[in-house]
Amino acid sequence: MTSPTASPRGGRPVGVRDSRGYRTFTWVNGTLLLVVCAVMLYPFVTVVAQSFSGAGAIKAGMVNVWPVDFNVDTYKAVAQNDVFWRNYRNTVQYTVVGTTIAMALTTVFAFVLSKKHLRGRTFLIWVAVFTMFFNGGLIPNYVLITSLGMKNTMWALVLPGAISVFNLLVMKSFFENLPRELEEAAQIDGLGWFGIFGRIVLPLSKAVLATMVLFYSVAIWNDWFAAFLYLDDQDLFPVTLFLRNLVAGASTSASEGAALAGTTTAAISANIQAVTMILTIIPILCIYPFVQRYFVSGVMLGSVKG
Repeated sequence: MTSPTASPRGGRPVGVRDSRGYRTFTWVNGTLLLVVCAVMLYPFVTVVAQSFSGAGAIKAGMVNVWPVDFNVDTYKAVAQNDVFWRNYRNTVQYTVVGTTIAMALTTVFAFVLSKKHLRGRTFLIWVAVFTMFFNGGLIPNYVLITSLGMKNTMWALVLPGAISVFNLLVMKSFFENLPRELEEAAQIDGLGWFGIFGRIVLPLSKAVLATMVLFYSVAIWNDWFAAFLYLDDQDLFPVTLFLRNLVAGASTSASEGAALAGTTTAAISANIQAVTMILTIIPILCIYPFVQRYFVSGVMLGSVKG
């Protein structure tokens, strides 16, 4: 009697029949996942439908998952607005610069903390962890940023949160799990610590690096509160703050929206917010599929001690 062999795709062993309980579990699990996906996608699909619908239909509650009174006039109006695209360009710049700085600091710091022979390593880890639970508060942070001369500059947005302690600890654990023999072999060949880090460690860390890039870039892209606090010049606003002002219904954004849509303020609140939301999240939607394959492996490899 031959024993069942493992499936080439990593599934159940070949030759083992599904039990009734297993089939029931699979069906129920698949149904629940479909329901959860539908519930999560419904708001996004609704916003997409609203962005292509007429303002009157939206205010009347006629739009759910399909556009009503289809039009692209608001998209054309937004595409011709210089303020929106200037803020959009600012967001791209802040995200690229902020993610680059954050990745440089996080990878170097994590690599240093992964070395158990480092003197003061425990103290440095506790200093980092301490900042996860305690901070100076809103007013002291504002006074600090202002006194450093970073107010109304890009650096007020990208430097204060340059290192996420959660990302730091995940990356530290990942570096600790790399084979020690690789570093020893590199040292025998004459490589120093910078050479080991750049030529050995980083090429082996593509999964966790891609995951951290996704974390940092999404966080910076979506952040509007720091800009709300530290930026006064509208030309320096990120697009998320532009969107926040539209959603909040500030007087300045109302007049700005009227110029965009060429219609009444009521129509603005019904349509232009949806258009701006869609245009704001497009870059993240385009980037995520290329990084998603590294996401699970990157987090798990950096979180589980082996």
